[in-house]
Amino acid sequence: MKTVMCFGSFDLLHPGHIFFLKKAKSLGDKLFVVIAKDSTIKEVKGKEPKYHERDRVEHIRDLKIADKVVLGYEADKYEIIEELNPEIIVLGYDQEGFANTLKEEMEKRKMNPEIVRIGPYRDDIYKSSKLK
Repeated sequence: MKTVMCFGSFDLLHPGHIFFLKKAKSLGDKLFVVIAKDSTIKEVKGKEPKYHERDRVEHIRDLKIADKVVLGYEADKYEIIEELNPEIIVLGYDQEGFANTLKEEMEKRKMNPEIVRIGPYRDDIYKSSKLK
């Protein structure tokens, strides 16, 4: 069983998110989705999310694409990767922040998941920052 993991805020769900999740799922047998905590979104984006973290978890679960949906951690954002130990980590085309140091951090932790970036889906229309 090949496990795939992806991360996101998933605050305002749109077709770009659905595209991303389906592409991620197609890379393996099981998809684990890690939802950013409210505090992480505030730290990274400088503002509160529209939907509470528990609601965002339920929104992704309701799509029935992911096999497991969990909240990330505040203190060590890489800890969830160690716990779930995916073979593949999927990043969106515009994900930065911790994603920029992901490869080095995985090496430090003696992990070697394949890291895949998925391109955008009509980012001229379906980009969260443009939909707000």
